[in-house]
Amino acid sequence: MFPIRDHNPSRKTPYVTYALIAVNIAVFILTAPYLDNPYFLADWALIPALFAPSTYITSQFLHGGILHLAGNMWFLWLFGDNLEDRMGRLTYLGFYLASGVAAGLGQAFSDPGSTIPMVGASGAIAGVMGGYLLLFPKARVDVLVIFLIFFRIFAIPAWIVLGIWFAIQIVSGASAPANMGGVAYWAHAGGFLAGLCLTFPLFLRLGGPVFWNRTHGAPPYPEADYRWRRSPIPSAGRRK
Repeated sequence: MFPIRDHNPSRKTPYVTYALIAVNIAVFILTAPYLDNPYFLADWALIPALFAPSTYITSQFLHGGILHLAGNMWFLWLFGDNLEDRMGRLTYLGFYLASGVAAGLGQAFSDPGSTIPMVGASGAIAGVMGGYLLLFPKARVDVLVIFLIFFRIFAIPAWIVLGIWFAIQIVSGASAPANMGGVAYWAHAGGFLAGLCLTFPLFLRLGGPVFWNRTHGAPPYPEADYRWRRSPIPSAGRRK
């Protein structure tokens, strides 16, 4: 299952989301040659055993490869615009960075003696996903389902898509061996929970459950319609 788009365009241009994507891409281009250098990683990646506070920010903008970067930026583009629209640009930026810090703390607490460098924006983006879930639980998300040779797109409520994603992080984090490289599942879980908590005051200001009733759990503007439409241009027959 892979989310490919939601049905909820934002009312305003999400400049902060676009800027974060641009900065992450630029940093990746500039730092890719140094990602195998242990001294570079010690200075800029998050290594729990070293406890360098600044790396809880800098590590959010480093990525281990092009697929790592592409996957994170796709999820940020998919879920970030609606949250930025509702929060406001500066609040959203602070929320994003705070979620990333919380994600790093979640991973560090799970294995405080780890010397494995942690990089990536996925913890901060997990916070965006947590905030999206709280404000827009019934927003429809198109998910590409691939099973062997079976490909199909389903429109699924956000609470199912994001709930399954969060459950996978918990189960995978609990079953993964300690001090092993790979996916930082507890960073994802920590960022997601931080996103829920940081968004909760806004949710209350909007009216709490009354807000859900008013918006039906989706962004309060017309959703996009991706159904195929018949073209108004007449087709020309083939000459014989």
